[in-house]
Amino acid sequence: MKNILLDKGWLNLRVDPSLDLIKEINYLKKKKNAVLLAHYYQNADIQDVADYIGDSLGLAQEAQKSTSDIILFAGVHFMAETAKILNPTKKVLIPDLKAGCSLADSCPPDKFSEFKANHPDHIVITYINCTADIKALSDIICTSSNAVQIVESLPKDQKIIFAPDKNLGAYINKKTGRNMVLWDGACMVHEIFSLEKLIKLKAQNPKAKIIAHPECEAAILDHADFIGSTTALLNYSKKSADKEFIVLTETGILHQMQKSSPDKTFIPAPPNNNCACNDCPYMKLNTLEKIYIALLHEQPELLMSDEMIEKAKKPILKMLDLSAKFGL
Repeated sequence: MKNILLDKGWLNLRVDPSLDLIKEINYLKKKKNAVLLAHYYQNADIQDVADYIGDSLGLAQEAQKSTSDIILFAGVHFMAETAKILNPTKKVLIPDLKAGCSLADSCPPDKFSEFKANHPDHIVITYINCTADIKALSDIICTSSNAVQIVESLPKDQKIIFAPDKNLGAYINKKTGRNMVLWDGACMVHEIFSLEKLIKLKAQNPKAKIIAHPECEAAILDHADFIGSTTALLNYSKKSADKEFIVLTETGILHQMQKSSPDKTFIPAPPNNNCACNDCPYMKLNTLEKIYIALLHEQPELLMSDEMIEKAKKPILKMLDLSAKFGL
């Protein structure tokens, strides 16, 4: 407690502003055998201090093989849940318990259970951006990196419910020729892009390639030169001979894009409001200060029942097995 004042709970702990937070975080990681996993949508300073940066598939794979005693997850709540499901005996920390997900919130377990019951002859493929309760109601989990391959691995006549992202589901239907039943959920970050502003931005930057995440609405995807997961967008920007890109996903990925290709220009696509770019308010709740506090006090810890872990683990392991089979 030397450098911190306690005031009404964990989220109000105050850090000495003179501390070198990067140095302290690295020291605590080593001292406590902790690994810091961070999503691409985190702030740049968090990405730079993380031991591993990735999208949902990469983070799940990294969590599965972790040998650390503590996993500190700089992302949102469902990601930390996935890490706990895959590592039930390890301590899993999340810097801010309020770091939720609009997409996960759009799929309440009670409503989805009813929806599933209305389609008894369908199997459930669920996007990883959901709560553990929804994972426990699923047959296979997928990410945007492997969703198309997982759907195509099933017989053509297999009836499928896809949840919770209707935009990703619609993209997969179009890509595979399927007719999956879609739950009506969406991500606030990817639904708010403005088509009108995108068209104007393209007119102002005619040489720029438009690259988009499949969680975007179909009208946006129709204008994209490339559609892919966060990692796929990053890899495309690295390999492409083009020098300018309009990026339709959360702006955190631009940090890695710029680091990987410093000679290229990355333009965040504008949302349908007065902001210049599109940030996830939940992802941005995490800060270096909160990461330091979480490591120092090993709180807030994410806890789950053994029963929930067992139920939710099966469809996640199915995904990881299929991903390994596909070489993803």
